[in-house]
Amino acid sequence: SYTDLTTLYLYSKDTTAALKTIGEAVAKYPTSTDLRKREIEVSLQAGQSGDLISKIDAAVKADPNNKALYYYEGLTYSQIAEAEGADIKKLQKADIKAAAAKPGSKPAPNPQIAKLQQMRNDNYAKAATQYQKALAIDPNYFEAVLNMGYVTIAPAIDIYNNAQQIPVNQAKAYNDAMAKAAAGFDAAKPYVTKAVELNPQSVDALTNLKSYYLGKKDTENANAVQKKIDALPKQ
Repeated sequence: SYTDLTTLYLYSKDTTAALKTIGEAVAKYPTSTDLRKREIEVSLQAGQSGDLISKIDAAVKADPNNKALYYYEGLTYSQIAEAEGADIKKLQKADIKAAAAKPGSKPAPNPQIAKLQQMRNDNYAKAATQYQKALAIDPNYFEAVLNMGYVTIAPAIDIYNNAQQIPVNQAKAYNDAMAKAAAGFDAAKPYVTKAVELNPQSVDALTNLKSYYLGKKDTENANAVQKKIDALPKQ
């Protein structure tokens, strides 16, 4: 199959051949979700996400009412943001390790992490713009609703977590950050609740809803959602 061939090329570090193969596959089966997702993965691994976005933009011009194209462009930006998120985690781990080597010291604010978080949030915002376009065509497009909830809630979780590191004597900075996080959680609410309505069996949809309740410090509802996740048949 095309995806097996692509995997083979990627193993041999031949990203050019992998991109060519998956590009041919998408051209042949343009409605295949799996192939589109694979193309995004391969493009990111090859450092060609810009080319992929240009390609989807061209496809949108030819077919402006195709909701899936807006969704895939949103997904590309989401995946770029996720890759930046992985880099943030690596830097945070390194900072914690460095601080642990010096007893009594805390990790100092890392400007590189702050810059990456800003880039990640910018890409989540670009993703949200594309998901909104897909939802303007089909308000019940589950994947777009699900991802819209995620890209809206992820920056709010960031702000919430960062606020926990603010020193106790900086009450105003803490309150401002928590108010900003709360606004983000509120903006995500319509999407995280609708995703569960559209697909009550989706672990991802339920996980986003649980994150919303945790962000709002509503432990009772967060626990209720966890029970629903636990009750789902194991994949």
